[in-house]
Amino acid sequence: MQARTPNLLVKATMNFSNNLAAVVRREEKTHPGSSGELSQLLTSLGLAMKVIGQLVATAGFKGLYGYTGTTNIHDERTQVLDDHADKVLVEVLSAAGHFGSLVSEERDEAVMTEAGQGAGKYVVAFDPLDGSSNIGSNIPVGTIFAIWERKNETAPPSAADFLQPGTALVAAGYALYGAKTSFVYTTGDGVRDFTLDPTIGEFILTEPRLTIPAGGKIVSVNEANYPYWSPTMRAYIHSLKEKPDGTATGYTCRYVGTLVADFDRTIRRGGIFLYPPSRKHPKGRLRLLYECLPLAFIAEQAGGLALDGKERLLTRTPQNIHERAGFVVGETEEVTRFLNEANPTVS
Repeated sequence: MQARTPNLLVKATMNFSNNLAAVVRREEKTHPGSSGELSQLLTSLGLAMKVIGQLVATAGFKGLYGYTGTTNIHDERTQVLDDHADKVLVEVLSAAGHFGSLVSEERDEAVMTEAGQGAGKYVVAFDPLDGSSNIGSNIPVGTIFAIWERKNETAPPSAADFLQPGTALVAAGYALYGAKTSFVYTTGDGVRDFTLDPTIGEFILTEPRLTIPAGGKIVSVNEANYPYWSPTMRAYIHSLKEKPDGTATGYTCRYVGTLVADFDRTIRRGGIFLYPPSRKHPKGRLRLLYECLPLAFIAEQAGGLALDGKERLLTRTPQNIHERAGFVVGETEEVTRFLNEANPTVS
């Protein structure tokens, strides 16, 4: 006899032990002496991402598409949804407390929180809505975050708290809003993958340890930047398309243009994602603090490797909160081949 589909109450009960809050609490218990502050930050981020996911899904009939008429610190026009996502994260995380200050792509300076006046232990940096150029096109967008411990809890929080290498990260993660809403994070002990179950409004653990599969044949790169690449970078990309004898290599090119979506596919299906420095962007195009470093942390925890184009990304220490960097990430073997063959230099 075919099993019946469980009703919502039974389903909720079955999933309770694997929802985001429950999993985070279990992780907390494996760290004796934990104060619970990081756990509350992660569950608060989960709440904010549910809200942002709903904004993205309903933006069309709520009039949330279009530009605000202002630009951000990067001189990029901001979208209405950028602004809303930023406000959601700031308000939800400020209410949660437990950290001294926030950095957002959409704000010029670090934002002080109420906890910053007291014993806030952490600082949080985030890109509230990655992939803004795809808003309104029904293409996935996402949120990226990074969490560090403050350098000195007895001193007033400042932007200096964020100027730490990726190796000092306490946690990092992202949400992806598309056909499903995913929440992926790491605290340095593997990568957890959650999917939002809309019937019960909870993020449910769907992959306890997400790892990059070996042998992926996907390259993700914006080839419109070809004229600005170094000759060795061009040669490397060509080598992924065609063997010396003129036969195909078996690689497929996939590029969405939303960093977190391209990264998510790379983590799940293997291969390599590239946005290296170029003549157009000699220092790189992506933001080091709240894009490259958190995704590099996740990639390494998933068994991969991330470079700024020349060196391991996690060893870099930001010099300012909005610093840019190159980003090459994926399977360790393929990223290492890029490093050896492309010998990336800007020329």
